[in-house]
Amino acid sequence: MTQLLPPNIGADALDDPFWDGCRRHQFLLHVCGVCQRAYWPSSTCIDHGWANMSWQPSSGRGVIHTYTVFHHSYLPWTADKVPYIIAVVKLEEGPFFHSDILECAIEDIAVDMPVEVVYLDAEEGWVIPHFRPTRPS
Repeated sequence: MTQLLPPNIGADALDDPFWDGCRRHQFLLHVCGVCQRAYWPSSTCIDHGWANMSWQPSSGRGVIHTYTVFHHSYLPWTADKVPYIIAVVKLEEGPFFHSDILECAIEDIAVDMPVEVVYLDAEEGWVIPHFRPTRPS
């Protein structure tokens, strides 16, 4: 399966630290310094507000919460990617992250499948996190 790269990737100032972390192959989450609850994208802690939030390294691991397999290309830049998997990954630290799933046959994808982040270079210096089934240690 080939990688799925969106065209014209962009970020805003609030999420710049996340994208800088991706360039270092480090998956960052926005974490409350009081209760340690993790968020993605950048957010305000629902209990303690904005002041105690900081970007912290995470494990980059999770499980597939739900997924869909695209058999039709709805955008020109996905035409050579079908079929491909888009999943909602429940990260070990709690937040959900939407991603394509690489290195996984369509027939092998499953809810609760352990996955890990993998980074791929994209255009204009961007590094995009994707997920793949967890490899044995």
